[in-house]
Amino acid sequence: MGTRDRILDAAAEVIRTRGMANATTREIAKAAGYSEATLYKHFTGKVELLVAVLRERTPGFAHLSRALGNAGSDLTSGLTAIASAAIEFYTTSFPMLASIFSDPSILAAHTAGLHEVGAGPHRVNEAVVDYLRHQQKQGAIRPDADLYAAAALLIGACFQHAFLGHMNWSDRRPDSAAAESFAALTAAALR
Repeated sequence: MGTRDRILDAAAEVIRTRGMANATTREIAKAAGYSEATLYKHFTGKVELLVAVLRERTPGFAHLSRALGNAGSDLTSGLTAIASAAIEFYTTSFPMLASIFSDPSILAAHTAGLHEVGAGPHRVNEAVVDYLRHQQKQGAIRPDADLYAAAALLIGACFQHAFLGHMNWSDRRPDSAAAESFAALTAAALR
C-alpha cells in the first residue's frame, strides 16, 4: 500500500471516530505513521483530504457516481438507482460531516475549502439535473418539468431518510423501499 492510500485510510478512520471538526492533519499523519509534511506532499489541506476520503473511501460515493452516470436506464429505474446510492452515501458520510456544523468558523472554512477544490454538496444535485436533462431529451420527461426542483426533492428525501436512520427513527422504511418510492414519486411528477 502506498503512502497516499495509508494516509486516506488513516484519515477515514480518524474522521469517522472523531468527526471532521475534531480531526487534525497532525493526528491523521500520526495515525498513518507519517509526518504532517508527508501528508502535505499528497494533500493541500484537510478539506482536500476529506474530499478524497469521501470519493475514495466511502462506498456510497462510488455507487452514486455510477448511478449518476447511468443515463441510459429508463427513468424510474435510473432514479431508483440514484436514490439507493444517495441513501447509502449520506448514511455512510453523515457521521463524518456532521461535526462540521458544530462551529460557524469551521463550517465557513470548510465551505471555502470546498470552493477552492471545486467540490460541494451541490454537485450531487447538478449531476441529477444532468441525468434528468438527458432523460428529458430522450422524451421520458415532459419539456416544462422543473428539473432542479425534482433533483432537490429526490436528493433531499434521500438525505432526510439517512438522517432519520442515524436518529434510529422507529417507523423508518427500509432503504430499498424508500429509494423505490422516492424514485416513483419523482418520476410521476416529471411525466
